[in-house]
Amino acid sequence: MRTEIDMTTMTEALETLKNDMIADYESWQTASGKPRTEIQARMLDEFINGIEVAEGSKYIKVITGSSVWGFVVKGDNDKKFRKGDILKAAGWAAPARNAARGNILDGGYTIRWTGPLYL
Repeated sequence: MRTEIDMTTMTEALETLKNDMIADYESWQTASGKPRTEIQARMLDEFINGIEVAEGSKYIKVITGSSVWGFVVKGDNDKKFRKGDILKAAGWAAPARNAARGNILDGGYTIRWTGPLYL
């Protein structure tokens, strides 16, 4: 059974993940050291506004624009993964279940704006 504290923690951790994705996107845009252009500013806004979270029965799908960024394990009842584990997308509807790429509740994960990193 989910408690209010569990949902608040997961919501906060998802917001931190979103902020980390945005920070990585901003860092990528300004890697050349040049000031952000008007087009880059518009692209940043589109990226920020394009991040969506869709809750399924087992996973939380993180969507950027028209692509699946990755999945987050939603509950404690998975035999292989813990709640909060970050999984790469195998496709639109399912994660790659080979290994977790970090955990949003534990922190310390390494991601990119394009998705969880390969192993």
